[in-house]
Amino acid sequence: MEEQLKLQQQIKQLDESVKQYLTKEAITRYGNLKSAHPELAIQVAAIILQAINSGQIKEKITDDQLKNILKQFQQPKKEFKITRK
Repeated sequence: MEEQLKLQQQIKQLDESVKQYLTKEAITRYGNLKSAHPELAIQVAAIILQAINSGQIKEKITDDQLKNILKQFQQPKKEFKITRK
């Protein structure tokens, strides 16, 4: 119980740190991502925070930049070929 509370607190702190570097549109997209895929949102936030701490990100991240970050996490889609007999 206490570990879970500690984890939630760390996630909240991570969110607050990352949101400072997001534009309004990017914050909206991040919120949607967090609702639909919470695990992925945590991974994305961790990567953004790591880039901020290493000095790679100095300005606010736009919605398009956030989209590009999310594309890196996408699994390649399988193609299905339907043949009729």
